[in-house]
Amino acid sequence: MPASRGVPPDELYAQGIGVNLRQFVWQAVQVFLVGLLLGMERTVLPVLAARDFGVAPSSFLYLLSFVISFGLVKGALNFVAGRLSERIGRKTVLLLGWLAAIPIPLLIVLAQSWWWIVAANLFLGINQGFAWSMTVTSKVDITRAGQRGLATGINEFAGYAAVGLAGLATAWLAQRYGARVALLGFASGVIVVALLTALLFVRETLPWARAERDRHASGTHAGVLPHFAGGLPEHPGSRQVFAYVSWRHPTFSALCQAGVANKVADTLLWVLFPLYLHRHGLGLVQVGWVSGVYGLSWGASQLWTGPLSDRIGRKRPVVAGLWLLAAGVAAAVRVHGYAAWLGTALLMGVGMALLYPNLIAAVADIAHPSWRSSALGTYRYWRDTGYAIGALVLGLVAQTRGAIEPAFWVTAAWLLLSGCWVLLRMRETHPGRDAAHRPSTPRGGNV
Repeated sequence: MPASRGVPPDELYAQGIGVNLRQFVWQAVQVFLVGLLLGMERTVLPVLAARDFGVAPSSFLYLLSFVISFGLVKGALNFVAGRLSERIGRKTVLLLGWLAAIPIPLLIVLAQSWWWIVAANLFLGINQGFAWSMTVTSKVDITRAGQRGLATGINEFAGYAAVGLAGLATAWLAQRYGARVALLGFASGVIVVALLTALLFVRETLPWARAERDRHASGTHAGVLPHFAGGLPEHPGSRQVFAYVSWRHPTFSALCQAGVANKVADTLLWVLFPLYLHRHGLGLVQVGWVSGVYGLSWGASQLWTGPLSDRIGRKRPVVAGLWLLAAGVAAAVRVHGYAAWLGTALLMGVGMALLYPNLIAAVADIAHPSWRSSALGTYRYWRDTGYAIGALVLGLVAQTRGAIEPAFWVTAAWLLLSGCWVLLRMRETHPGRDAAHRPSTPRGGNV
């Protein structure tokens, strides 16, 4: 919606998917491209680590080192991106994320050792922390409170469908042209398209967040009234937001630990599951299909799991998703055969879809517009640091036991306990459910 002179801010920066459809679509294109860049590694690198980089089959911790570097950088930069975007804008941070991606294909194609891949994933972490974070924040900026399950569902559908498609595409390309050439061409093309579309078509959405803040402050907000978490000033500092979201507020802290748990599971499925399948006789393309079904079912299912939470609330889908994912992880080492593993991948993908967009939507529900991006950044810090935590813990478990299977059981137990934590500690956040008739103020009350 182009800016116009003389148009009141309430009309110029109206929220809703319909009135901002063009911008919403371009943001979805951006997260699809971010997902392609992430997904290109998911099938090829774990299986070819020993062949191309000399990683010993039993060196699980060494193999997972590239996920540790990715998770630490992405987690930290999620928080940095959230704070930075409240100062310099969402689009600028998005562009910085794509500029940081430029060295990735070069480092992969020129890699002399596995540590080059670790270095490439530092840049991938920067890209993900800045670029993916801004697609989420921008969609939340321009949509209404009652649409955030749908908005985050579409966002994560686009991103994780791309992860699945990229895993399939790069597996095929690697067989045809070799792993390094395939990843170089694929990544370079994605980065060029992303930079051009971000520069030409993506708009700055920070004015929408500021207009929403002003409507709540003046009491002119129309529609469902959110119930913002209380206990922070309108413009809190970085340490205040981080501490508040991380551990001071029971609902926020429950959401953060659930984010860690889901990325521990995703670490397992990113690295150890393909290796497990390969060791049990599946070829590279078959492994790519199993990984692809996981990513595609995760992505596609979010088209209904996000809107579902707009109807029934966030808490029930999150708990169900954690427990369904736990069941899928446990089943993956109890079954045998290509078809059975495809079935467990589908189950795990649906579990991820139930929890993933709704954790984001729940954080956005109760975070005030003036510090919402920082709250999302804090949640995403803990969620994506889960990659590093998961890689370290699961790597040590597999290394100590000399087998991959114990890592699956540790992950399943972790997810089960995480679901119990959410069930006991999280209050429903959806503004149309538990908090529908309570007053909306800039500082709100406790949720």
